[in-house]
Order: sequence, then C-alpha cells, then structure tokens
Amino acid sequence: MPEQLLFAVEVTLNGLMAGVMYALVALGFVLIFKASGIFNYAQGVMALFAALTLVGLQNGQIPFAHLINAIFGTKLHHFGWHMPAVLAILLAAGVMVILAILVERYLLKHLVNQEPIILFMATIGLAYFMEGIGDLMWGSDIKKMDVGLPQGGSFWIEENTQWLGFGNENFYGFFLDQLDIVATVIAAILVAGLVIFSQYTKQGRAMRAVADDHQAALSVGISLRFIWVLVWSIAGFVALVAGIMWGAKSGVQFSLSLIALKALPVLMLGGFTSIPGAIVGGLIIGVGEKLFEFSIGPLVGGATENWFAYVLALIFLVFRPQGLFGEKIIERV
Repeated sequence: MPEQLLFAVEVTLNGLMAGVMYALVALGFVLIFKASGIFNYAQGVMALFAALTLVGLQNGQIPFAHLINAIFGTKLHHFGWHMPAVLAILLAAGVMVILAILVERYLLKHLVNQEPIILFMATIGLAYFMEGIGDLMWGSDIKKMDVGLPQGGSFWIEENTQWLGFGNENFYGFFLDQLDIVATVIAAILVAGLVIFSQYTKQGRAMRAVADDHQAALSVGISLRFIWVLVWSIAGFVALVAGIMWGAKSGVQFSLSLIALKALPVLMLGGFTSIPGAIVGGLIIGVGEKLFEFSIGPLVGGATENWFAYVLALIFLVFRPQGLFGEKIIERV
C-alpha cells in the first residue's frame, strides 16, 4: 500500500477518535435542547466543573480552601486522603445531580414559557456563575487527572499494522491513542443508551413532549420540573464523561470550558435535536479537519484545524440550516 495512502488512513482513524470527543460534548447540548428548547451555553463549563470536582474529591482537597484561609487566616488545603477513582466519579456524578436540582429550582422554574432568547441568556449567566464557583471551590491552577485511563499510543495496534507497509521502512504501523479508543467505546455505549432512553421509555417520550409545548405537557400530567431535573442530570453526567476524557488528555484547566465552542459546528452539521446527529456531526468534523490539515494544510501554512470546522458549518447553514438529522421547522405565517 502506498506510503501516503497509509498515512491518510492513519489520519482518518485519528480524526474519527477526535470526532467522538467532540460528539461527547455535543450530546449534552442536544439532550437539553430536546427537552426544553434551551441552547445551554453552560454545557462546556459543566464539563469543566465536573472535572474540577472529580479531581478535587479524588485528591481530598478542601472546597473553598482559599476563601476560608483568606477569611480566617488558616492554612487548610487537604483532608489528607486520596479517594479511589470509582468512588470519586460516583460522588462527582451526585454533585452534578444536585446541580441539576438547583438549576431547576432557582432558575428554570421561574422561566417557564419565556422566550428562547431569555432562556439562552440565563444559561450564559449560569456559565459564568459556575466558572466562578469552580474557581473558588477548587482553585484555578492546572490539575492532573488520573482515573486509570490508558495513555499514549497503542503498541499492539502499531505492531499488528506494520505489515501494511510491506517492508516500507518509513511506516511503523498506525499510531492510535489509547485514550481516544476508550473514549470511542464509552461514547458508543452512551449513544446507544441515550437513543434507547429517548425513544422507548416513558420519560424519554415525556422529554420530547416538554420540548414541543410546556403548557400542553403540563395539561396531560407531565411534571415539567421532574423532566428538567432528569435531563439536566443526564447532561451533567455526559459533561462529567467529557470532562474526564478531555481532562485526562490535556489536564484540568479553565480552558477546558472552551471545548463547547468545538461542539457548535458539530451541532450545526448533525442537528440540534438529534442524538445520532451529534455523533455523525462529530465524526464528520473530526475526520474532515484532520484530512484537510493533512492534505491542504502544508499548502496554506497549516493551523487549518482552528477554522475548518466553522467554515464547514457555515456551508451547511447556507444549504441545510436544520443539519443532517435535524427537524425542519415549518411555521404558518
């Protein structure tokens, strides 16, 4: 097999892995939008907050230690334990459920049937509030996440694909990051579970009814408050998974909240209301930006991954605004 073709296949595989990481973030947007019609600007910050909480719990860090020390002149920092990763993940998931309850009680409950722009502005405020609380609780320093996920390339894949080069000394086998492979498997399980939940369960059908019309859903006995807590809890869990994957890959830092920006082109391609669309959109963006950088990047000075996804999304907005799997909205005028 020609050397350039082998490298293109390797780039494609890595693009698929990156696309899954983008799709993990996009899933949270889709879930909340399907249930409430809200574009949740805070989804990226939720991933950051979940990752910060997980690392803080795992390392036994005292919440608000810096604030407590500044007020009372103490020197508290850690409880003195190191929590097992599984227990820390479960507790962090519990924190995200509590966050969902608080968001519903103190924010969403007061905004029933408000204009979408008001709900969107509320999530912007929520994002900055959560970012500030995360800073106060756990500090702003870069943290290392260690939950036992494998790191680095897979030697097994390299050794078992080297033969494809037919003795080519410049080809050493496909380099695939083990963390990306794990993320792909986890994302596949998440997507399958979420599709089954939204299509074949009573709560999933109620979720779609709430998205269509709040008042009509209330009139047939659907608890709007319960559905919103449920959906924000699931979105919080998805944010936790995304935070773990991205945090393990690049460290837990406040720039982690910006991964939400990479989810926007994914949503534009796949559609804001489709769970499978989030995955397909993520794969298209991931593969597209890697192949474009590989083939066209050297001709234009590189760094095309920073803008390729947004240009592709802009083209989709012109020709198919609802995305590949989104619902076409027809309004009577």
